Amino acid sequence: MKTLLLMRHAKSSFKESEMPDFERPLSKRGEKDAPRMGKLLKDKDLTPDLILSSTAQRACQTAELVADKCKYEREIVFINDFYLGEPDVYMKALGDLGEENTDVVMVIGHNPGLESLLQLITDKVESLPTAAIAQLEVPIRTWKALNNDIIANLKRIWVPSDLK
Repeated sequence: MKTLLLMRHAKSSFKESEMPDFERPLSKRGEKDAPRMGKLLKDKDLTPDLILSSTAQRACQTAELVADKCKYEREIVFINDFYLGEPDVYMKALGDLGEENTDVVMVIGHNPGLESLLQLITDKVESLPTAAIAQLEVPIRTWKALNNDIIANLKRIWVPSDLK
């Protein structure tokens, strides 16, 4: 059994309207929510063995803040194709993983691709607002075995506004 954590990047800033979408940083709220979600992971004993993140500025910042608070000790793997990526992009990245010490993998990306991935592998339609984390139990022994026929168990979704 593997654990997959799907996280939508934290809230981004729209202060500079001329800024390209890819370069938008986190807003003040995003800078507050991302560490809170990292602390939640640490408190729930769900520190990832591996973090895969989009290369968009807001996703990179989210990944770094989460990693710091949950005491993640490895390198974050940044994947260009996660920006505007569809479910098959995420599935390929997961399927390509090596198997040493990767029982808990976190993916940090964007909607609508992440919500579509969640629906594809759980057969449930759920919302992932900014900085939300979905915890899935995936009935596989290796990430290479992940495919569109696997149905994962959606354990829970945490949303920053639900945390006290």
